[in-house]
Amino acid sequence: HGYTPANGMAPAREAVAASLRRRFGDDAATADDLYLTCGAAASISISLHALVNAGDEVIVIAPYFPEYRVWIETSGASCVEVMADAASFQIDVDAVAAAIGPRTKAIIVNSPNNPVGSVYARENLAALASVLEAADHPIYLIADEPYREIVYGVEVPWIPALYARTIVCYSYSKSLSLPGERIGWVLVPTACPEHDELVPAIAGAGRKLGFVCAPALFQRLLIDCVDVPSDVETYARNRAALTEGLASAGYEFIEPQGAFYLWVRALEEDAEAFFLRARAHELLPVPSNSFGCGGWVRVGYCVSYETIVGSMPAWAALAAEYR
Repeated sequence: HGYTPANGMAPAREAVAASLRRRFGDDAATADDLYLTCGAAASISISLHALVNAGDEVIVIAPYFPEYRVWIETSGASCVEVMADAASFQIDVDAVAAAIGPRTKAIIVNSPNNPVGSVYARENLAALASVLEAADHPIYLIADEPYREIVYGVEVPWIPALYARTIVCYSYSKSLSLPGERIGWVLVPTACPEHDELVPAIAGAGRKLGFVCAPALFQRLLIDCVDVPSDVETYARNRAALTEGLASAGYEFIEPQGAFYLWVRALEEDAEAFFLRARAHELLPVPSNSFGCGGWVRVGYCVSYETIVGSMPAWAALAAEYR
């Protein structure tokens, strides 16, 4: 045990960079492009503090992880919500273009998405990149990617290959199924035009926020486990059990392409009221209000298979109340 350099020990950063090069191309990353962190929450907070000034705006794609607003506002910026496409839950590029103003500094994209489980298609991200490139001032994409490895037969595009001003934030707590073990990184790709200014800004923001040394034990773990695959089949089995069971009970939902959440339409317009009725059946779906929209709930299937199967009578009884 001992303190490492603030940006992480060199062998760990090189292990991560080598993995990214193997997966996404020889120009994907170098060790000097990386700053190791206490997980994705730290990565996003650091990135925001490195980028924004008081009064700037950061766009989020709703529904979105509610902590984004907290981190954005803590950095001194304003959170601007843009709804995803109502049918596909892909990015509504025209709506993003309309929301961009002179103070827009960044957009946070989360793919695979929490809470919906959607994965933004390459064409969708390329269209977004075209909008940002046409803006009259630099706008950054913050790609929040802790669920990248948990997907069901779809591609998760490498966003820096589509848009140079991308900062990638990552956590291993999902890919290694280690919730509570906070280890991740921020990547400023070499191709980013402001790379040489952003790398020290990331380090300075980490110091400002107190994230000066990611857990040393888990930095060492990364050297050996950086390419260990997630057990996606376990999540896929749970996903099948949950979607088949809820479909049989008459629920509508968005088929998840990644992560381990199911976005289910509430059986009434008031998602909070639906949650309270569900709770009476010992079900705990998360109302969509906190994710920036109404009328839905998020159901997690990162639990045991037996728990999902055992919950089906309760879901059926809840649906029966509305009939």
